[in-house]
Amino acid sequence: MIELDQVTKLYGTVIGVNDISMTLEPGTYGLLGPNGSGKTTLINLILGQLKPTLGHVRLFGRNPWSRDSLLRDIGLCPASEVAFPRVTGYQWVKYMIQMHGFSSQTASQMATKSLTQVRLDHAMHRPMQNYSLGMRQRAKLAQAIAHEPHLLILDEPFNGLDPVGRMEMIQFLRNWGSEGRSLILASHILHEVEAVHPSFLLISGGRLLASGSPEQVSSILANTPNRVRIRCSQARLLASHLMGHPSVEEISIHPPDRGENGEVLHIETCSAAQVYDALPSLLVENGIEIYEMRSADESLGHLFATLMKIHRGESQGGTLI
Repeated sequence: MIELDQVTKLYGTVIGVNDISMTLEPGTYGLLGPNGSGKTTLINLILGQLKPTLGHVRLFGRNPWSRDSLLRDIGLCPASEVAFPRVTGYQWVKYMIQMHGFSSQTASQMATKSLTQVRLDHAMHRPMQNYSLGMRQRAKLAQAIAHEPHLLILDEPFNGLDPVGRMEMIQFLRNWGSEGRSLILASHILHEVEAVHPSFLLISGGRLLASGSPEQVSSILANTPNRVRIRCSQARLLASHLMGHPSVEEISIHPPDRGENGEVLHIETCSAAQVYDALPSLLVENGIEIYEMRSADESLGHLFATLMKIHRGESQGGTLI
């Protein structure tokens, strides 16, 4: 579907995208990175809106630069706000569909259908300048899906949506992927992207740091310095056995939250994966029951900090995928 071969984009002396090579088959992908990491630049290179300074881009096997015909197979919901003139949502979506080459009558039917899909049918004939931010976001999604593209690209689609709107967006994107259509979802919010169940593309500083399934990305965290929280029965007994483990650096014991049983262990470790491997036999041999176990550092910020350390050679635990 998409191929990038050593692609670099420079804005004068500023690097937007730095030497990215990857191949994406049809499917669902979460493009994750902090604000300013290069996500939008990468999307514009894929669409042919930007020309790479170095390297080559292929979209459906063709160079997207100056090939507007390829855009009929793509739906784009941009992050940027559109300065809407005094037109209704229906008029705007219909016009955007006609730009793909559809007749006025067909575009009219498509516009009505897509605006209904995003639950904007009640306001489709109202001026867009009076829409809330969330309604404008829905209108952008409507024009992106109206012509039934093979690939849907959304750049920060959750901006401006209330909690109900976010859940509806997540469900819509899940359904889109389950129907066998492709999706690239760009965001800086990990848990919203995770809810769509994509494969991950992790980008920072214009570089692709890692890619893979959620399990593969989690394994990067598990093999680097981390903190593990375990709530269990007989916490002191488990702590005494773990203290001699070579990957355990420090253990502290804490009372549980109100209403919870057991006690809580906080384990500082240079490799959480090694601790996880050691636990089953210790639990069985000592009759210890675990009520809850999780990493305290499974945040997007920690993930990117970890990946940057691996990239710079400061950590030996992880492996870039």
